[in-house]
Amino acid sequence: MAHIRSHLMAALAVAGILATAPAFAQSSACQEGQKILQERQSLIQQINKLSAGKKKQVDPRAACTVFSKLVVNGNAGQKWMTDNKDWCQIPDQVVEGFSKDHKRSQEIKGQACGAAAKMAEMEKRAKQQAQQAQQGGGLGGKMGGGLTGTLSVPKGAL
Repeated sequence: MAHIRSHLMAALAVAGILATAPAFAQSSACQEGQKILQERQSLIQQINKLSAGKKKQVDPRAACTVFSKLVVNGNAGQKWMTDNKDWCQIPDQVVEGFSKDHKRSQEIKGQACGAAAKMAEMEKRAKQQAQQAQQGGGLGGKMGGGLTGTLSVPKGAL
């Protein structure tokens, strides 16, 4: 999670650099970029809240949701930077840093969403098994009891 924070802090630095660019207030296109970066800052704060003060792991489902939004924002940010780099006087290193941050966000999104999908599948299986056990299905009955806790022992002399 420390890697995420370092990349996200780089994005915040990008937002700070872009906010101080002289041509930023001169164009509505530049103001559009500011909105994209403000949204990005908000998403980064949400990510930081997911892991703040917790010693346990971050919930992959929540991380998947926020990182999905961050990736969509990054796509818009990259397009905006490409289209308005010269007009809004965005330095090359800012564009490169944003691109690296966006790529890392995509990777983390893939990991988080993959873990969330596995969790959902495991929960689904556990629920199905619990339903089967309640209905007397599964390994119970004639197979020696299984998860029901019963075991048939033959009566009489062996």
